[in-house]
Amino acid sequence: MPTLILRLDVTGRPLDWISRRAAALMYVRGQVAWEAGEQTFRMFGGTARITGLRSYLDINSIIAGRGTALLGSWAESTPALTNNGLFSRDNYLCMYCGGRFPATMLTRDHVLPRSRGGGDDWENVVTACKPCNARKDNLTIKEAETFGIRLLAVPYRPNLAEGLILQNRNILADQMEFLSMRGSGKRKRLD
Repeated sequence: MPTLILRLDVTGRPLDWISRRAAALMYVRGQVAWEAGEQTFRMFGGTARITGLRSYLDINSIIAGRGTALLGSWAESTPALTNNGLFSRDNYLCMYCGGRFPATMLTRDHVLPRSRGGGDDWENVVTACKPCNARKDNLTIKEAETFGIRLLAVPYRPNLAEGLILQNRNILADQMEFLSMRGSGKRKRLD
């Protein structure tokens, strides 16, 4: 998987991951306001007929585009809920038995079942292995505890920075450091 470039708005708000090609287009169109990070990637173009020199463009791993993103609080931005994002958030651990599983053995469990008024949102879903999800069935956490099923961690809503971390499996150290400084949602242990 190729390394992606972290795109920000001019205020430093992370927006998304873009390809090196899309970043190169931003550079040549004069849309890059500033750069951050330590990594650069060199993209080569054609050879000049007169000089015989090959053209190139250095692309930084973190770039800020001119203009700003849509209005709204950055801290309140929430990534879309997907199973891949959920499994990444929960580190591929079943939140009931604590086992680590491949994605094919995991499911999305609603802490408060949807049939009992629970929503399909980050704060009501956890990763569960298929056997634990089947055992919990349509029970609330309180009811499940009578059968020895215990929720190991409280589900939480990741902010935009955490969502970007969950989307990209090939994050460079400088990109991770930049996003980590902006992420603040931490999982609470239920001990």
